Amino acid sequence: MTAGAAQTRIFGIRHHGPGSARSLRLALERFRPDAILIEGPADADPLVGYVAAADMSPPVALLAYQPDEPARAAFWPYAGFSPEWQALRYAAEHGVEVGFCDLPAAITLAVTDEPGDRTDPLGLLAAAGGYDDAERWWDAIVESSSDADIFDAVHEAMAALRESAVEAGDATGESEESERDPITIDTHTLRREAHMRQVMRKTLKDGAQRLAVVCGAWHTPALSGKLGPAVADTRLLKGLPKVKTTLTWVPWTHSRLASGSGYGAGITSPGWYQHLFTETEQPIVRWLTKVAGTLRQHDLPVSSAHIIESVRLADTLATLRGRPLPGLSEVTEATRAVLCDGDETMLALVSRELVVGEALGSVPDGTPTVPLEADLRAQIRTLRLKLEALERTVDLDLRTERDMAKSRLLHRLRLLGIAWGRRTASEVRGTGTFRETWKLQWQPELAVAVVEASRWGTTLRTAAEAKILDQVNQPDAAVQEVAAALDAALLADLSDAIDGLIVRLESVAALDHDVTHLLAALPDLLRTLRYGDVRSTDTAALARVTDGLLVRVCAGLPSAVTGLDADAAADLRTRLDAVHLALAARNDEWANESWLAALRALADRDDVNGGLVGRAVRLLCDAEIIDAAESAQRLSAALSVGRTAGDKAAWIDGFLGGRGLLLVHDRNLLGLINSWLCGLEEPDFVAILPLLRRTFGEFESGVRQSIAQAVRHGATTAARASAATDYDTERGVIALRAAIEILRGTA
Repeated sequence: MTAGAAQTRIFGIRHHGPGSARSLRLALERFRPDAILIEGPADADPLVGYVAAADMSPPVALLAYQPDEPARAAFWPYAGFSPEWQALRYAAEHGVEVGFCDLPAAITLAVTDEPGDRTDPLGLLAAAGGYDDAERWWDAIVESSSDADIFDAVHEAMAALRESAVEAGDATGESEESERDPITIDTHTLRREAHMRQVMRKTLKDGAQRLAVVCGAWHTPALSGKLGPAVADTRLLKGLPKVKTTLTWVPWTHSRLASGSGYGAGITSPGWYQHLFTETEQPIVRWLTKVAGTLRQHDLPVSSAHIIESVRLADTLATLRGRPLPGLSEVTEATRAVLCDGDETMLALVSRELVVGEALGSVPDGTPTVPLEADLRAQIRTLRLKLEALERTVDLDLRTERDMAKSRLLHRLRLLGIAWGRRTASEVRGTGTFRETWKLQWQPELAVAVVEASRWGTTLRTAAEAKILDQVNQPDAAVQEVAAALDAALLADLSDAIDGLIVRLESVAALDHDVTHLLAALPDLLRTLRYGDVRSTDTAALARVTDGLLVRVCAGLPSAVTGLDADAAADLRTRLDAVHLALAARNDEWANESWLAALRALADRDDVNGGLVGRAVRLLCDAEIIDAAESAQRLSAALSVGRTAGDKAAWIDGFLGGRGLLLVHDRNLLGLINSWLCGLEEPDFVAILPLLRRTFGEFESGVRQSIAQAVRHGATTAARASAATDYDTERGVIALRAAIEILRGTA
């Protein structure tokens, strides 16, 4: 089209279409524009220069956010096969002026209540062509070939659709007279197109002679032809709200381009489109070879003959359907029938790893960003970490300086709500406190999380310290929350926050008289005391607070265990276990003696829930304060006449508590429990059966089998009988000497 001496060409494309991208490159080479406008936020023009950087690698996205409210953000993603990205690359390679022409992000973020485009023009054209899937239609008609003249046909099709379209305000009357709802152009779309025309006018006025406009195919009729006066467009755009925004480039992923991720302009097969764009020679053969390689990696037997037959089947299906080349539907059916033998699970694997695929782009270090992100990038580079879209497991040995630094970085990010890493159980056997295992996976939306966290500070360390202190200084902060925050601060090496956290812990603990709260806080504090050895952290100040809490817990435990129902007793029992385990790991003589004395007092009471008493006895037995004979005596007393069946079952549950191996080795205890069970009346047995089933169900299968075998063969009686038998010491000494001589090899 012409405007005076200038020429303007409108190229209607499908966002993220490889065929559109190749056709656009051919069309631009033929048209040779001196200015290019691209559908995208107009206030992102200052970022165009970064496209030519050597370390700018798609997929990437333009990110716009409000500095004072970073959660309000918007993304404009581009893959290597996106026509818009190819237009940007063409401009960079040929020195052509390029910019964006859509509504600025400042308006887009302000007008959040505007509905999106409700019309799917490709769906209408696909239905007219006999397709039930718009993407399959576009794939077959456009993406399977490269033709610079395709844009005229696309424009003609869209113009025909828009002739019958109505604007949003006029849709009601039309729908009453039509059998189906009309094609509607909403107000937001009209405003976007008005802004595009305004930018086109300005570009032509600035001297452009050959203007190329790259936009979604649906907009081409609104931008083609003579632009005319700007009065109507100015009126439509007048008074639109704006907010202060900041824009930058961020890495993106193929999975976030997929429509399944919730992206409005998403595609179902970014991995397939990337393949079509990069593999121009024999794309079907190369694709099915890649599929075969993926299946082989999962130990599936796929031969060259399978690949040949799948290619033939895909070509045959395309011929039968009258298509010039096999598309994704034909390739998928060939994959299912030949390579996967009809197995939908394997087909889903191919779809996930190849059809959608995964790739994470990168942006130059000089890209505009908040100081916090700059610090994150610098630390990632120093520690030789890598942002990856696929989940990766990392084992850290905290005895090495580099792994310790990685651990601190990941803990600081977690405190700031930047979930790049997730702690998980280590798969390495024999690990201790010197080892950590993390699952790392970078998601594009974490870029927004970094911006949100930047309000706390300019570096990861200062930001994490400021945030954690702010959290614990809230009026409703509980002692357990402060203790957990202190534990996290030591893991993240936030030394400047430690003193403030300890002071806050002392003040909160002094006002909290609930022993259950203090019990809940103790395990974190006791674990924290171990980090002085592993992390070279000074925890002397924390020991005073922890010991003070332990004294208060031991003093308040007698009243805390009184009058508890079954649920409250079970909860308190879990807390007792956690404190006991943490104290054992600390291995402090005074603390252990104080705690065991409190447990001894609990074990001697008969007015407390049986589950708590039984657990106290078991913990004392494990600590070798109570021997096997006393344990059996206490169990016998707990099962004596005068107690209810439910209380007896609770005592056994507390005493055993998932540790059935004790009954395998101590047949005396097993005999006592077996005799009690055999003597129960039917109503009592039915009443306590759920609790007993839970108790014994927690045992490992091998332990249960050993217990059942011992009871079945009367081993409990034999054990009691053998216990009364005198041993022949002299014969035993002879046997021991013979065994020693054999082991020494002197026999």
